[in-house]
Amino acid sequence: MTTITIALPDDRLQKLQEIAVRLRVAPEELVRISIEELLTRPEEDFRRALDYVLDKNAELYRRLA
Repeated sequence: MTTITIALPDDRLQKLQEIAVRLRVAPEELVRISIEELLTRPEEDFRRALDYVLDKNAELYRRLA
């Protein structure tokens, strides 16, 4: 696993720490989870959109086949 170091302004670090305390996780874990979410979300959004289009046009696709 690779470690990444980032610089945060003091006010952002304080906000991160407050949210982490509220969620009962370490700030580092909150950042890691947030990055995981960000990296997987576009694929999930695309799949939802794809499924919607395929379902919406299923009858048309059957007729064209």
